[in-house]
This record gives sequence, structure tokens and C-alpha cells, in this order.
Amino acid sequence: MQTLPKQTTGRHLLRTLRGYGVTTVFGIPGTHNIELYRPLDELGIRAVTARHEQGAGYGADGWATQTGLPGVVITTSGPGLLNALSAAATAFAESRAMIILTPGAPLGAGFTDRGTLHETQDQLGAARAVTAWARRPETAAEAVQAVHDAFELFATGRPRPVAIEIPIDVLEAETAIDEQLLAPRTFPFPAHPSADECHRAAELLRDAVRPVILAGGGSRGAAEQVRALAERLGAPVITTSNGKGVVDEHHPLSLGAGLRFAAIRDVAQQADVLLVVGSKLGDAELWVDTLDARGSVIRVDRLATQLHKNQPATVGLIGDAPAVLAELVALVPGAPRECVADIPALRAQARAESFDADRVNTLLGEAIAAALPRDAIAALDSSTVAYRGFLNSYQATVSGSTPYMATYATLGYGVPAALGAKIASPERPVFAVLGDGALMFSVQELMTVVEQGLDLTVIVVDNGGYLEIKDNEAAVGIAPIGVDLAQPDWPALARAFGGAGTSLASLAELAGAVARADAAGGLQLIHVRQELVPAS
Repeated sequence: MQTLPKQTTGRHLLRTLRGYGVTTVFGIPGTHNIELYRPLDELGIRAVTARHEQGAGYGADGWATQTGLPGVVITTSGPGLLNALSAAATAFAESRAMIILTPGAPLGAGFTDRGTLHETQDQLGAARAVTAWARRPETAAEAVQAVHDAFELFATGRPRPVAIEIPIDVLEAETAIDEQLLAPRTFPFPAHPSADECHRAAELLRDAVRPVILAGGGSRGAAEQVRALAERLGAPVITTSNGKGVVDEHHPLSLGAGLRFAAIRDVAQQADVLLVVGSKLGDAELWVDTLDARGSVIRVDRLATQLHKNQPATVGLIGDAPAVLAELVALVPGAPRECVADIPALRAQARAESFDADRVNTLLGEAIAAALPRDAIAALDSSTVAYRGFLNSYQATVSGSTPYMATYATLGYGVPAALGAKIASPERPVFAVLGDGALMFSVQELMTVVEQGLDLTVIVVDNGGYLEIKDNEAAVGIAPIGVDLAQPDWPALARAFGGAGTSLASLAELAGAVARADAAGGLQLIHVRQELVPAS
């Protein structure tokens, strides 16, 4: 006779997540969270065991960038949860959906300072500091409702991480629950701008001579509408890093994610009408304090609190970007207009700025970008080769092609984000592009890549440590301290994990090495010494 599954709170939670389409969770099994692991196989949910909970969080984030679903992280209590909070902080800063499930002390047995296993004074308080909300449900029904509330937030608000701490006695308890409570729900978007507001915005756009669209992470679900409106208006499209690829960057109207360059910022500043979709316009993207747009500004955002943040809006449209932009497209009829901006010349000016600011990383970024397949996903880290080189050179065809975290700017993101992206998009070639310092933050996740049977190529640019910080020290008269780092034998390290590795003798070998790595599959590591870039 077949044994029925234990109807625990943990199973009810995972059934609810499965109903919303979650097929993969990232985490590390522990003494207190095994009831969150018991139902996974039965429910058809893949368990990815990272080698550190921070890596689990970044893996979940990489998965989320491809699926549009929240990344789900399972931690144990105490150290497991705290290890994952850097990933939660990243998701918070970048406005990405994440659910962290963690056990907590039994009901009525909070912090007692008695030395119990994983005892933490206030782990939920720690989680609250870096999430949209953190809750401790006391019944199975409350725990399931917390999952529904999370999906409502993701569908109707600003996507950000949430944490659900389930008391271990509640988590493990077998309990009946109404099946209807487990079913996924739909959450209609609660707001849409008025007809008058839409007509006012459309009138500004119709009359504009130099319209520009600036698309942030909040535009990712509206790629079709952004492109249609850009073509209708003849408007250049600039994106933030999180919006990169919303319009195919090979498109003749695309200026890419080039806000850090004065030439590109100036296009937005000098627009007579600037349409900003789903961006807070923070200095982490701009590389200056504020944009200071000169013309009229139309902002589309889900939240009223964002409409005047960092840049006052002439017209603010609160609503879901696809619906709002579709209405604007309908209200701006007529044949496509000619773009008055010289897009190729602006791209060339941005490239010249990049070259003047950092010749070496510009050339490295261009070489790597040229070597990758057109449909590649390249997860990046907070490395100079990424944000001073590759991010500006690689032309993404669709959004989500360059998982990155411009605002939180963490180290250790690239490899786990790449493996999460590969699990979500197995048909696309996936790479991690990062520096030697960043790779050592998450080098243990190379084992996760091999264990999960993934095809993933890591391109590590070796500049001998934290070269940018070394330059910062020199700029203020500090002799190098703590920045020149010993290096492992990188190809041998990849082989030790069960992969393959090669160290290039010249930059000319890169394209061939990438092609061979992509064809071979499995874990591949390509070691590129920065000194391979010619001196002049």
C-alpha cells in the first residue's frame, strides 16, 4: 500500500510555491529545515545545494532573472539565514523578487540565551533590515498566506525579497489545511493612470522633437511596448544595467546601458521629452549625483513614491509598465518618425570615453564580448572588467542576458548567478565574466556547477588582486596595503573541481578558447592575465 505524504506545514508551503510555477529551490539542508526538503522530489522541485548560503541566494537570483519568478532560498536557522542575507540585500537594492524560507525557534521559545543550537538573538530582525518584509507565521494557514502575500507584492508592488521564518514545531507539524488555500491566485494590478494623465503624456510625446526613452529594470516586462513606442517616436533608447537588453542592443535606436558616459547622459539630459520607465535613476547607474533633465519628464512606475525620486516628473503615471506603455502607443498614432540623434556617432563617443577612462578593461571587455555567442547569458561580478569593460561592450539581445547588481555592487555574485541562470535557461550558452578577486569570493560554487551537471564557462581576468583599490590607495598617498593577492593555478583549480581550464598566452587566443569551451561543455575556466593587453 502506498504511503501518503506527510501533510506537514513544510509540504503545504512547497505545494503553494509549486502552484505558482517554482520548479527550483536553492539552499543547504540543515538540522532544522529538513521538512522543507522532504516534499521536493514528490512535488517535482529541483533542489540545488550550494556550498555557501550566499551562493544559494545569488543562484536563486540568477534563476529569477531568466524565469520572471521569485528565486527561492531555503536556509537553516541562525548562521544559514544570516549567510544568505547579503543575497537578500542585493535583491532589495536591485528590486528583484526573492523568497527566503527559514526555520525559527519553536513557539514560545524565542531567544533565551541558553545556548541552544543556532541560537540567535533576533534573526527575524536581521532579515527585516534587508527585505521588504519578514514574518513569523504561527500556523500552517498563516505560513501559506505569507507565500500568497509575497506573490501579491511581486505582481503589484516593487519586487523585493521577503523572509518567512517558520517556528520549527509549526514547520514539522502534520496538519490539515483547506485545499483552496494552497491554490495560486491572480493579482490584478491595482492602479492605472487616468485618461487625462495618459492624454497629457501622449501630447508631450507627440509634440516632442528630441524624445528619449530611459528604460530601467521595471521595464523588463514591457519590452514589446518599449520598442514599439521608440520606433513610433524615433526615440533613442537608453537603459540602466537592470534594463539592459529590454530593446535588442543591435537595434538602430539602442544606446545600450551607457548612462555612465557623459555623451549618453547628455542625450537624456537634453531631450525635450524624457520618458523614464521603471527606474529610480540612482547614482550607481548614472555615476553622477543626479541626471538633471532639462526638458519635460514623464515617469512610469508602479509606486507613487518613485515618481519624483532623484528626478522630478512633469507627468507621473502610476501603473504596470506594459499596460501604461501600450496605452501610450495607441495614443501616439502615425508613421514611425526619423530619429534626430546620430546613434552610431553617440555609440562611438561613449566608446571613446570608455577607452580614455580605462583602456585596458575596455579592450578586455570588447574582446570577451566579441568572443561570446550572440545569444549568450553572461553573469557579471563587481569587477572592473565587468563594469568598465564588458557591460558597455556586450550587445544583449533580450533582457536578463547580463545578470548583475549595479547598486549593491557585491563580490561573489557572478558564478552562482551564472549557474542559476543556466538551470533556468539550459538552451542558452552561459558564462561568468569576472576578476580574480571576485572569483575567490565564490570559488566553492564551481563544485555546485559540476555537481549539477551544468555547461558553464568562467572567464576570469587576473589583475593580481584588487587593482582598482590599489589605484585608489595610490591616489590618496597610501602605499599598497591588502590589495596584492596571491593567485592559485587557475586551470589546475578548475581541474580539481572536475572541470577543465586553460590559461591564455595571448588575447588573440580568446575567441578560439571560448568556442572550444562552449563546444566541450561542463565546467570550463579561461584564465586571462590582464597584462596580455598590449601596452599601446
